[in-house]
Amino acid sequence: MDYLVISAVALIVSGLTLFSGFGLGTVLMPAFALFFPVPVAIAATAVVHLANNLFKLVLLGRNADWRVALKFSLPAAIAAGAGAALLKVFANLPVLAAYDLGGRTHEITALGAVIGSLIVLFALLELSPKFSELKFPPRFLILGGLLSGFFGGLSGNQGALRAAFLIKAGMTKEAFIATSVVSAVIVDVTRLLVYGLAFARQSLERLPADVMGTVVAAALAAFLGAFFGARLISKITLRTVQLTVAVSMVIVGFCLAAGLI
Repeated sequence: MDYLVISAVALIVSGLTLFSGFGLGTVLMPAFALFFPVPVAIAATAVVHLANNLFKLVLLGRNADWRVALKFSLPAAIAAGAGAALLKVFANLPVLAAYDLGGRTHEITALGAVIGSLIVLFALLELSPKFSELKFPPRFLILGGLLSGFFGGLSGNQGALRAAFLIKAGMTKEAFIATSVVSAVIVDVTRLLVYGLAFARQSLERLPADVMGTVVAAALAAFLGAFFGARLISKITLRTVQLTVAVSMVIVGFCLAAGLI
């Protein structure tokens, strides 16, 4: 079931991200979290996200503005490492509360509360017309890199902030897209290194046995989604799709924060 659900989400969302406003990682992480522990879900999503962005980098990388990319991405990489390290800190904190519901005991953890709250927050932000219109002057590129990288490392939510800070950097549309991809790749590589070190200190036997197979299936599905989406979807914004995705993310985020999943 995990293969089917996660691959379906990756396939559909990868295509929808071309026009829906939501990023692949923003929506895919909650799907992974339905079947795997939150730290594993975030790391697995990062692998799929990186693979998808490397594919885009091959196609679009030549259009990147490397001056802007380095100014934004180097602070983002540093902050991503800090966010990824903080993820491990939250994962090791004791259970905050527990309650019985439906004959089961549910635990509210610091990690679940933080990540669930961030999922809800970024779902609402990416849906907000005011936030989508928010654009920061180029002098805030370093600050933008720090904020985007930190939340990318902590929860995988980085696309909305990255766009808000890069959109006013004086680039062409092609350069903006390519520079965003470069930044995403740098942040993904950084946080995966930190996640990898964290998992290496644990017994690999504690990781779910089918996580790697699910990651590969999701990555392939994401490639297919992007391939077909680019050919079948016109350049429009479907508000119904945005609302459906946002409501689903809010529900999953709330359930995660409340210890229901």
